Amino acid sequence: MERQYLTHGFPPFYDADSEILILGSFPSVKSREAQFFYGHPQNRFWRVIAAVYGERAPESVEEKRAFLTRSRIALYDVIEECSIIGSADSTIADVVPADIGAILSATRVGERVFTNGGKAYDLYMKLIFPTLGVAAAKLPSTSPANAAWSLEKLTAAWEEIIKPAG
Repeated sequence: MERQYLTHGFPPFYDADSEILILGSFPSVKSREAQFFYGHPQNRFWRVIAAVYGERAPESVEEKRAFLTRSRIALYDVIEECSIIGSADSTIADVVPADIGAILSATRVGERVFTNGGKAYDLYMKLIFPTLGVAAAKLPSTSPANAAWSLEKLTAAWEEIIKPAG
């Protein structure tokens, strides 16, 4: 695969009632194809977040949107533009950060910002935190590349971090 310079390709998901914001790094190839978040069937995001909220995992984009709205979750990514090879976070370069401030000002998220994985967290703290002053809590990645974490272990960790204030 070749390195490509890409823009995010689809908008953040949120509404005025959103109370938490979960940020990934940049959409995978499958997510870019689906034009929605966590589109790769092996990514465990939808199974984990649904389990945290005691629901079945949504399947269609419409079900995912309804789940997020009902659960008051906003989703986006830390990166608006970058160069990348395929979906590999390790190849990300030439980063233009997303306008997270616009999401925060249009929602009730406040300080409840979470990142899905270490790359998103590192980029957020380096590129966005200094401007916004809102820290993020790092959640273990739901990516299939994080094979050391089982679905059960991921769900328990996410629930412990997300649920206390919810």
